[in-house]
Amino acid sequence: MPYEAMDPEAIQKALADFPDWCLEPDGTAIARNFKFADFRVAFAFMTECALMAEKLDHHPEWSNVYARVEVRLTTHSARGVTELDFKLAAAMDKAAERRH
Repeated sequence: MPYEAMDPEAIQKALADFPDWCLEPDGTAIARNFKFADFRVAFAFMTECALMAEKLDHHPEWSNVYARVEVRLTTHSARGVTELDFKLAAAMDKAAERRH
């Protein structure tokens, strides 16, 4: 299913439900930094999220340093933020909540 980029107003409205996420300055992605107790917990989070991303066929841009995971979500085919980014963000938030 092709997704269309959301307009700036719709993105801001959606972000109201995602207080830990922010819109990147260029408006083409949402981002969040996750912090965990240690590397093992961070890696477990990434593993769970990788499986969710594969199921959604939507893959994050992310990096990991020890207990920190930095995530950037954008829909490249739409050249911006779509509902799919928020679906993955919600799944990532739930996965993180289980680890705190």
